[in-house]
Amino acid sequence: MKPLRILLLHWCILITPATWSSEVNVAVAANFTGPMEKIAAAFQRESGHKPVIAYGTVGKFYAQIKNDAPFEVLISSDTETPVRLEQEGLAIPASRFTYAVGKLVLWSAKPGVVDDKGEVLKRGKFQHLALANPKMAVYGAAALEVMNRLGVVAALEPKFVLGESITQAYQFTASGNADLGFVALSQIYQDGRFAPGSHWVVPTELYPPLRQDAVLLVKGRNNPAALALLSYLKSEAAQEIIRAYGYEL
Repeated sequence: MKPLRILLLHWCILITPATWSSEVNVAVAANFTGPMEKIAAAFQRESGHKPVIAYGTVGKFYAQIKNDAPFEVLISSDTETPVRLEQEGLAIPASRFTYAVGKLVLWSAKPGVVDDKGEVLKRGKFQHLALANPKMAVYGAAALEVMNRLGVVAALEPKFVLGESITQAYQFTASGNADLGFVALSQIYQDGRFAPGSHWVVPTELYPPLRQDAVLLVKGRNNPAALALLSYLKSEAAQEIIRAYGYEL
């Protein structure tokens, strides 16, 4: 009997949850990089599933998904792209939900450059202003809307330094290649503290709500790791991380 017991013990070890763990390919909006890195690590630790993550703009992700990219989950920076993918049969209806509402910030890595009312935009006494490409990135479109409402686009457009994503806009600003830039709050804020420099949290009435949705893509419908990740994104543990980066829920 003893060899049989040992055999049964080995069998039990082999069929632990880790045996059923799998990978999930995730497309994640660039503004959500900081929180997603923490969420992904916690998710993998707790579930055994491994998220394989690509960060970028939703515009590029949409094109890639249309061209049969292997993404199984989209964690978007907008609502429109997930809805569009649903309508085109590339995302699962009823799987979509809002996981965060983002905020836009005008930031400079140098103290004293950006005032707390954004008047620096009207004065225009700087050489370069970074923002994400408005045609590809939701946060870039929001930045352009802010400047339109302030009536400064024509004067400032020659100073624009366009990044492919909000990450690149942040990098231009952080490196000093741009005197100031429109970035996501989550890039310069964590746990109640702002990054060094100067900033203006843009009033939300100056741009459309940055409601960010997640959705299960058709390629992930039979992957338990994809379903588990979306479920984890709704958990209190994930929401605590999201709030710590300045997002609203």
